[in-house]
Amino acid sequence: MARDRGIVNFMTPPQLPDVVEPARLTAALRRGGVLDAGAVREVKVLHQRDTVVSHIIRLGLRYVGESGGAPQSLILKTANAAFAQKLANGGRREVAYYTQPAPKMPLGLVPRCFHADFDEESLAWHLLLEDLTDSHEVATQWPLPPSREQASAIVTTLARWHAAWWDHPDLGDTVGSWATPEDSAQRMETFAGHYDRFADLLGDRLSEERRILYRRLIDQSERLSQRHHSRRHLSITHGDAHIWNFLLPRPGVAETVRIFDFDLWSINVPTHDLAYMMAMQWYPERRQALERLLLNLYHETLTESGITGYTRGALDRDYRWSVLWHITRPVWMWSINIPPLIWWNNLERVMMAVEDLGCEELLG
Repeated sequence: MARDRGIVNFMTPPQLPDVVEPARLTAALRRGGVLDAGAVREVKVLHQRDTVVSHIIRLGLRYVGESGGAPQSLILKTANAAFAQKLANGGRREVAYYTQPAPKMPLGLVPRCFHADFDEESLAWHLLLEDLTDSHEVATQWPLPPSREQASAIVTTLARWHAAWWDHPDLGDTVGSWATPEDSAQRMETFAGHYDRFADLLGDRLSEERRILYRRLIDQSERLSQRHHSRRHLSITHGDAHIWNFLLPRPGVAETVRIFDFDLWSINVPTHDLAYMMAMQWYPERRQALERLLLNLYHETLTESGITGYTRGALDRDYRWSVLWHITRPVWMWSINIPPLIWWNNLERVMMAVEDLGCEELLG
């Protein structure tokens, strides 16, 4: 959602979904409560770019009739054509997020969605989202860590987002699905196969100490998974909660931090998102400088949001548990051909966090 300069002057090109036709857009915006008597007259593509999973298009809108307060632009997110079949499940999950939990959440946590659709036959999907380009920006250029102020704003919003679905009765019913012990066992069996190939590839670049740690985690996985299967103090988790999936208000803009990109959301222990953000992404000096402060802030925000019965000690235990589990993440990344620039650095950082926090104690 970076700032855009040029305007491509063409009307609703054939490669775009029907939802961007003026009449369909008018209907979607009216359902969303942002357009009253007026109607969309013209749609222009202002900018477009690819990500690994998706194609992002910024649309400019012109209206006829009364359109005060109606959005002047929208974001259309569709499948990246090069990976549409291989990564279709990411689109399926993100559409599910915007159609299941998002409509029931407090405003100001995620971009508003005016239309979402996934076609099971063609695997085509799209999202029509609020455009936050002019009001928001990412905290830093990857891979720079955030400032203390930025990190605090991000963690506060993450805590409020988790709190909105904390132990909610709809979890596993109309929102998401529970992972069963059988699911966890199957996933760990798959992981073990990936790990064996990963370890063979790395050779002596994966120390004997780390090999033992992985083997102990695999052996203890059934016991460790009981925390998740307790179905207590769980919520919706993002699954990819690095700081570049948060949009911060631009200077001078009275707005809130927004979370985006929900193709990996699930029901899980909420500290998984915190561990991914800090232990996986930050080198020790930065993590150690901010980790306790941010965990305290997270717990305070949960309490202010009405979450009870979850102590500060429980948060620490869950955080260490999540950090330990995240040693599996670089292996999963390697297994789907994410480049070593990402997974190798993640591996080194999370292993240092495991050592710093004494996570190996959790293996008994």
